[in-house]
Amino acid sequence: MGSGPTFAQDADRSVSAMPEGLWGQPEVNVPDGGGTEQVRRVTVPATMVYDYTPGAAPTRFLRGLQEGRILGERAEGGTDVYVPSRGMDPVLGRATTESVEVGPKATITTFCVVHIGFGENAPPPPFVSALILPDGAAVSLYGTVLGIDHTEVRIGMRVRPVWKDPAERTTSFENITHWEPIDEPDVSAEELKGHM
Repeated sequence: MGSGPTFAQDADRSVSAMPEGLWGQPEVNVPDGGGTEQVRRVTVPATMVYDYTPGAAPTRFLRGLQEGRILGERAEGGTDVYVPSRGMDPVLGRATTESVEVGPKATITTFCVVHIGFGENAPPPPFVSALILPDGAAVSLYGTVLGIDHTEVRIGMRVRPVWKDPAERTTSFENITHWEPIDEPDVSAEELKGHM
């Protein structure tokens, strides 16, 4: 063992107080309530704004969404199409060099039913949030499934994207407002192995 203090020795040592002003919160003047009920919860709205520099491959994907197309990329010698591409095939370790349009039809690989409302753009609960595998892609995208009762959604269900009007589109995932079921047979769980 080293020559440093043991846990038992550490327990006997005093710890100095934090310097004044290093950590803390402003004092809140709360008058004596004299029978007033204790505050149990305070709601504090908070937002976070992110600036994101997408890079070349994600830019191609986002521009494709603006055009109403789902674009992925494949590396030379590879078979998997990654959506959205990050510019590299994570398995082969090579740059993606070929742009490939996938979908628009897709398959639900897994999902959850959301029972708690959040955000002003979210549909009223309950609704389905799903991982959706576009035809021809190796990986799934997140999406909201509407146009069907949440109790009828299932793994393997076939869906298609519902797009914003072309005049309203930007370079955003929100160009696909949601996914809706299509009248095609479900894809079997066996066929979805490796995509869940």
